[in-house]
Amino acid sequence: MIQLRKAQDRGHANHGWLDSWHTFSFADYHDPRHMGFSALRVINEDRVSPGEGFPTHPHRDMEIITYVLEGALEHKDSLGTGSVILPGEIQRMSAGTGIRHSEFNHSQSDPVHFLQIWILPSSQGVQPGYEQKLIDIAKLNGNLRLVASPDGRDGSVTIQQDARLYAARLNNEEVTHALTPGRHAWIQVARGAVRINGTMLQAGDGAGIENEPSLQLAADGSAEVLLFDLP
Repeated sequence: MIQLRKAQDRGHANHGWLDSWHTFSFADYHDPRHMGFSALRVINEDRVSPGEGFPTHPHRDMEIITYVLEGALEHKDSLGTGSVILPGEIQRMSAGTGIRHSEFNHSQSDPVHFLQIWILPSSQGVQPGYEQKLIDIAKLNGNLRLVASPDGRDGSVTIQQDARLYAARLNNEEVTHALTPGRHAWIQVARGAVRINGTMLQAGDGAGIENEPSLQLAADGSAEVLLFDLP
């Protein structure tokens, strides 16, 4: 079963400096029908104006993943981490017992476009942590590349949940992902258009998937897609 979540049906907040679309309930957007999917709690598609950003604020007991599509995002946190996240990199922050951080557009001239993802951890009260890794772009082209996992294999960042995040860039190509019985999947199209088992998704669309033994992702033209394999 594939449940489509169209881009235009998401929650939307435009603060001038921030244009944000919420796949699931977040901040002032609340929809009891869309509170998350399995362990996936938040997918926000954010565009932040040059030099603007989110001042220091707290989180706890959440696995937070940032995936930059365009531009550069500057990160600072209470662990003493300071970094800039670029396209082709993946960032994971485990909030655990508590962490404070800020995120700003690193550029004074160009906007930054990114996805911020929250995953519920399998255990609460873990030690806060930070990880940022370079993704081999060549392995994204025509492939589902593992970028986050519970064991950090294949160069992925490590998350505190039995979930796996894959990214792919497809150009008139098709990839297949097998789902273990009882597992769920969420597809989020970052760019372009992709058919999932024959169902068309456009940029910004998502889909929750249950009771499908395998997923065929076929791009019409150039596309970038995230696939969450979830408990």
